Amino acid sequence: MIYLDNHATTPVDPRVSDRIRFYETHEFGNASSIDHEWGDRAEAAVSHAAQQVADLIGASPNAIIWTSGSTESLNLAIQGTIKATIKTTGRSGILPRVAITAVEHKAVLDTCHALQAAGRIELVEIPVDAHARIDLNQLDQICGSDLHLLCIMAANNEVGTVYPIEKISAIAQHHQIPFLCDGSQAVGKVPIRFDEWGITMLALSGHKLYGPKGVGALVVKREHRLEPLMYGGDQQHGLRPGTLNVSGIVGLGEACRLRAIEMEDDEHVIEKKRDRLQHLLIEKIPGLIVNGNPDHRLAGNLHVSIPGIPNTAVIARVRHQLAISTGSACSSGVEAPSHVLQAMNLSEDMVEGALRISIGKFTTDDEIDRAAETLNSTVKNIKVAMQES
Repeated sequence: MIYLDNHATTPVDPRVSDRIRFYETHEFGNASSIDHEWGDRAEAAVSHAAQQVADLIGASPNAIIWTSGSTESLNLAIQGTIKATIKTTGRSGILPRVAITAVEHKAVLDTCHALQAAGRIELVEIPVDAHARIDLNQLDQICGSDLHLLCIMAANNEVGTVYPIEKISAIAQHHQIPFLCDGSQAVGKVPIRFDEWGITMLALSGHKLYGPKGVGALVVKREHRLEPLMYGGDQQHGLRPGTLNVSGIVGLGEACRLRAIEMEDDEHVIEKKRDRLQHLLIEKIPGLIVNGNPDHRLAGNLHVSIPGIPNTAVIARVRHQLAISTGSACSSGVEAPSHVLQAMNLSEDMVEGALRISIGKFTTDDEIDRAAETLNSTVKNIKVAMQES
C-alpha cells in the first residue's frame, strides 16, 4: 500500500522515534520533579527541545508553551486571548471582534463559531478567491475596523495554498492587532521567522513534520496576554497545567532540529515528485483540474478535481492500494462538502470530484509511478462502469 496522505499525518522519522523510546524507557523522569536528578534531566531535555523548536521558527525558547497539538494550541490562543480581552475591557459592552479566513482549519472555525454562538465575540470572515488566496488590500481594510484578533493559517491543509505571512503580520502590526498563525501544515516545510516577522502567536503540531502525535506547541510573544483554559497546576506559568509529555516533547524537538537541517533539500525533492505525479495524471485523465494556488502551494500538495467522477467512487476502489483522501482528516465521517472548496466557489461537480494527495519525504519515485498507474486505471474503469450503467 502506498501512503500519500502526509497532510493528515506524517510517519515518525526513525531518528525521532529512537529519541522518544530512550526518554520513555530510560530517562522517564517528571520534568516538574525538583527533588532529584531524574527530574533535573527531564527538565533539561524539555529546555533543549524548546531551543530546537525555537531555532526552526526563529523564536525565543521562552515563548514556547507545550500542548497536545495544534487543536489545543489554537483553542488556547483564541479562547485565552478573548478571556484576557474581556477581562481588560470589563463591562464596556463591546464584544471582541475576531477575523478569520473562510478556509481556516476546523480547530479555528469551530472555536470561533462556538464563541460567536455564546455571544462572546463578533466574527468577521475574510473571503478567498478560486485559488484560496486572500486580497491583502481587503485584509488591510478589515484590520482597520477595530479588530481584537486576526487568525490566518500559514498554509491550507486541503489545497495547499501558502499565505504571505510576513506581509499579513506587517498589516496586523500596523493596526496593532494580535495575529495568530496556524502553522500546522507549514512549519518544517516552508520558512517561518516568528520574531522577525512580528507574529503574535503560532501553533504547530509534531505529527505534521515527522514527529510524534499528541504533542505540539503554541509560541506566544512575551507581551501578549493569555488567560488559561485549564487549572490544576503551575506548570508552564499556569497557562497550560499538567505533567509534561517529556518523550513527546523531546521527539518534537528532534523533529524540528532535523527539519531545520533538511527542510530545504527535502522540499525541493518532494516538489519534483509532486510535479511528476501531476504530469502523469494530467496526461492520462482528461479534464483533470489542479486546485489551489499554482504559484504558492506546499511542495507535497496535489489537490485535484475530476469532474464527473465522484471522489467516493475513487476512494472505494483504491483504499487498499493508496492512502489518499477526499479532504481534511478533521472532517472525516462528516457527510458535508468541504468548507474550503465551497469558500473557493468551486462548482458542485469539482467539489464532488476532489481528491487530496500529499507527498512526503519518505515517498519514493517508484511509489509515484505506481500511484499514477493506479489512479489512471481506476478513473478509466469508473468511466466505463458509468457508461454501462
